[in-house]
Amino acid sequence: MRIATATAVVLALAAGVAPSAVAHERPTTGEERPTVDGYWRMDGYGSVLALRNGILQEYQTTSVSCLKGDSARRTGDGRYTAADGSVLTLRTGPGKDRASLSFDSSVGHRALRRVQALPHDCTRPAPKGPRAAFDVFWQSFAENYPFFAAKGVDWDAVRDRYRPQVHADTTRKDLFAIFSKMVKPLHDAHVAVIDGKRVYAEVRPGTVMPSKKLDTKVKKFIEKRDLKHATYRKDFAGGRITYADLPGGQGYLRISGFAGYAPEGAPFAAHLAELDRALDTVLTKDRTRRLKGLMIDLRVNGGGSDALGIRIAERLTDTPYVAYSKRARNDPADPGKHTRPEPIRVRPADAPRYTGPIAVLTGGSTVSAGETFTQALMDRPGRTVRVGRPTQGVFSDVLARNLPGGMAVWLPNEEFLTRTGRTFDGTGIPPHLSEPVFTKEEFAKNRDSAFDRALRVLSAR
Repeated sequence: MRIATATAVVLALAAGVAPSAVAHERPTTGEERPTVDGYWRMDGYGSVLALRNGILQEYQTTSVSCLKGDSARRTGDGRYTAADGSVLTLRTGPGKDRASLSFDSSVGHRALRRVQALPHDCTRPAPKGPRAAFDVFWQSFAENYPFFAAKGVDWDAVRDRYRPQVHADTTRKDLFAIFSKMVKPLHDAHVAVIDGKRVYAEVRPGTVMPSKKLDTKVKKFIEKRDLKHATYRKDFAGGRITYADLPGGQGYLRISGFAGYAPEGAPFAAHLAELDRALDTVLTKDRTRRLKGLMIDLRVNGGGSDALGIRIAERLTDTPYVAYSKRARNDPADPGKHTRPEPIRVRPADAPRYTGPIAVLTGGSTVSAGETFTQALMDRPGRTVRVGRPTQGVFSDVLARNLPGGMAVWLPNEEFLTRTGRTFDGTGIPPHLSEPVFTKEEFAKNRDSAFDRALRVLSAR
């Protein structure tokens, strides 16, 4: 049930929660609400939930395995809270054998259907040893990963090549190395092999994963070069959000992530409150009226919560619209089958809103929720122009899978669709106007071509 931002995959093992598509609760009429206790299989995601005595327990299943996943304790009507503070909401309906699961830090729902019992593999001891770990690792990708064809990877051939190298005496270090070699050709920043503090992950060739070091370097560069004549500047959310008024009537909003807005361990509501504080401070009635243009800089953005991105989009429109639709792979034998796409909607906020021209700056270090936010602005009423380089190309929530022996793997299993059914996984979202982004030459010559181009575009409107 857990997800992680792309930055966390590489830099730390910080995780959140995830979802996907489906039905909502229908109120009962004069009857007691159906009990949620029992067993529920998700549509997609390879998981079964057991709900008993106020505890929600996840079981991660494949055709060859069943391992315990996360758990949460009931803290309200249909609400469950996990050890990391994540809040899950389970609603029954339509009917007593269907339900939906949602998560406070993400968007969409997961469909649940009641089953009579746990799979047989869940009632017996989990398999042990390196071969068992290999089989669960391989099968988790085979049943959930949607992008083998797009990546040009024959996963059956990968198994045939590497399984003979695994035996009873294979060391943990060697097994980690084998797993890393297996996923390297995917170049997928939402894929990670994890063994304690050791993490292996790859990014799209020619791109750089966002990091604290890169973010600090870029922020100092922008403040010194681009914002030196700003008439107003303020940081929010521990420095992850910066706003400045630029000469000429344009605004500049830099967002380096959609996570980490509140102290570590704080509930999602605290992060949302900090974002709202920033937006209420910046998007005042006066400023939203007088701004001639707004530049949103996502060029170094490590991702996080898609819900926070939708929250910002709600302050940038007067008209409801669909940001994107989500679907998940849901047939272990057929990577071409998915859940029904669930539209994720942007509804105008009950607060001052900016509805004028926007220029969005992106690059290869725009990752995960930074990309879903970029996608959420593509159909925003009123033209939005993208400037820079294509984004990283990873959109799905991250599906966390435990392995026998204690290692884990993270992988994507969802697609984010445009209104025409297109996805940008692998390639990233392209800019309308191409400009270099934080190259060695740009730094050496004190240039920020994407910023300057965006400023010219906004000034010409």
